[in-house]
Amino acid sequence: MLLRLTLLLTLGGLPFFTSAHNLIPGQPLPPIGVTDRGELVIAQDKIHYQRWNSARLTGRTGIVLHMAGRLAAKESNAALIQAIENAHFPAATVQITTIVNTDDAIPGSAMFVRQSLESSKKETPGAQFVVDEKGAVRQAWQLAAGGSAAVVLDKQGRVRFAKDGALTDEEVRQVIALVQQLEV
Repeated sequence: MLLRLTLLLTLGGLPFFTSAHNLIPGQPLPPIGVTDRGELVIAQDKIHYQRWNSARLTGRTGIVLHMAGRLAAKESNAALIQAIENAHFPAATVQITTIVNTDDAIPGSAMFVRQSLESSKKETPGAQFVVDEKGAVRQAWQLAAGGSAAVVLDKQGRVRFAKDGALTDEEVRQVIALVQQLEV
């Protein structure tokens, strides 16, 4: 009986001691494609959607922000978003990709989330925005529901930093410094 209780407590506590996501430093991102909505692109001054695949995240240093389609998810990493904007990374060497899981939005709000992303795309056409209506990326990368994740990729598409959840001020500085180092 004591052995069973010990095993239950030990194994039951494992998720608290291990990383929930499967983004491993030094390894490529787990491959995933988004066919429902997908990447926002501008053609002839109009927004349309095209399929998106994580294999496209090579060739430049990359910052990938994945978030639920909720204001709270965006706000949880607002300091990182602001730091990225302040860094003025050149689009020729740094690709910033924002993936929004509209499957994880407040019911009835997904349309407003898409409209906000479309407006953002028009304001910053060089940024990459992906609408994931079925939560395929969150599932493939084993990210927590309702949250926000940040990933830094090198030019070969290998993970150099990954965190599922809000970044501390120190982690924000670490991300910016890492991207500056990698873009050279």
